[in-house]
Amino acid sequence: MTVHLGLPAIPGASSSDASVGSVVPRAEHQEKALLDRYGRRATDLRISLIDKCNLRCTYCMPADGLPWLAKEQLLTLEEVTRIVRVGVRDLGIRELRLTGGEPMVRKDLVDIIAAIRSEHPDLPISMTTNGVGLDTKAQALKDAGLTRINVSLDTLHAEVFAELTRRDHFPRVLAGIDAALAVGLTPVKINAVLMRGVNDHEAGPLLRWALERGLELRFIEHMPLDADKKWVRDGLVTAAEIREQLSEEFHLKVSPEHRNGAPAERFIVTDASGQKLGTVGIIASVTEPFCADCTRTRITAEGKIMSCLFSSDEIELRDVLRSGADDAALAQRWKDAMWIKPRAHGADEGIARDEFVRPDRSMSAIGG
Repeated sequence: MTVHLGLPAIPGASSSDASVGSVVPRAEHQEKALLDRYGRRATDLRISLIDKCNLRCTYCMPADGLPWLAKEQLLTLEEVTRIVRVGVRDLGIRELRLTGGEPMVRKDLVDIIAAIRSEHPDLPISMTTNGVGLDTKAQALKDAGLTRINVSLDTLHAEVFAELTRRDHFPRVLAGIDAALAVGLTPVKINAVLMRGVNDHEAGPLLRWALERGLELRFIEHMPLDADKKWVRDGLVTAAEIREQLSEEFHLKVSPEHRNGAPAERFIVTDASGQKLGTVGIIASVTEPFCADCTRTRITAEGKIMSCLFSSDEIELRDVLRSGADDAALAQRWKDAMWIKPRAHGADEGIARDEFVRPDRSMSAIGG
């Protein structure tokens, strides 16, 4: 649902707000911050560059794809760079993630990264990709100013990869990961979603494989964001189950480093003798949500603000960009959109009670 904003109403605090903090009065809304009613500040900007993807992962997209946005509906290079400029200069954004769809499908991807880097020499710029084609583009991305990369890989078996993605590109993804390591897009993080009855037995092998290659593996709980709407709670491999599987082979110790709003809970991985092997992360968006510490703000490929990955409310930003309005108006729209961010997505409790309302968009149309 697209929402056209006036000044947002400020509901009073309730007992249910306690886990996130008291409602902040509007008068205390700081000018140079994307602050919400519960005192959270969004400092992590995620911009989707395109909704198209060259895979058809079962937990994200239908086999036949989705109706794609027309080129004129997508944010232009200039609009993306302006959003980043206003976010960093005026609103306290400290890191940027480029997403999709599949961002490497976008023909001017390298130019977008180079334009952002030229204005922001010290801004961490990362990208989430499925890795298809990364073997030929890694150096250009690095040269343009990309800092590091996340690659989605859910299995170590070509036949399971084909089942999950409906495409036979497993060797290309492995080649892309090797290329990212070779050019220094590090740390290279691997995102893996475990699905019951498909790849749920691969937690240990995936971690062993990642540790041997100096990769940082992050398991992500399967979220109800698939376009086919076939997600069921019983198919979810929970964070607790993942930890249990990993503990059969490795010793896990919660990292002492503060998460600082990061979605992944990180663990130090050691062998039986106590020797450190590396780290692993688990993103438990469904069963162990971290809404109270959320620092993210999202812009979709067609320029809508989503304050929460699970939100059905979308706030138009592209109309401000294309109206001739100044940067102050752009910043104000963005601040107003984040001010009405919900306290929490409610998936953990709502699903159990059959009360959770799924977002209208799938993950590919939102941008991770």
